[in-house]
Amino acid sequence: MGFSVSGSAALIFAGLLIAFGMWHTAASNSFERVSEAQSDRSDGLLDQKNTAAVIDSATYAGGTLTVQATNDGSTPLSLNETDLLVDNGYETDWRANATVDGDEETYLWLPGEQLTVEIDMGATPSRVKLATEAGVADTEVIA
Repeated sequence: MGFSVSGSAALIFAGLLIAFGMWHTAASNSFERVSEAQSDRSDGLLDQKNTAAVIDSATYAGGTLTVQATNDGSTPLSLNETDLLVDNGYETDWRANATVDGDEETYLWLPGEQLTVEIDMGATPSRVKLATEAGVADTEVIA
């Protein structure tokens, strides 16, 4: 056996070593991403299970819709991540007239606290829906 057989065997082994190193790095990174995604999904499902927002009352009087809701879950909610729909229409500026337990300056809705929203409406609405960031929602017929 000459140098050509030994040299080509060394090149093949070096190529296999480099290929295995690249495969191992890619497989390891993929496994980490899948594990992180599964962990994030589990955290999201836990937040969803611990979230409960209940509309206590929805009344319309004198052109103003008043919605009162309570955070009955164990997860703090953000008003910036909470949505309000009236008659299937998305309300955009409701946070300016929202109070949490009488506080107008906060955007944090803690467990046990009551959210009160007042919106000036032209026509008499019939339904209101409050949706949280975790996807938990409650719907109420307006009295």
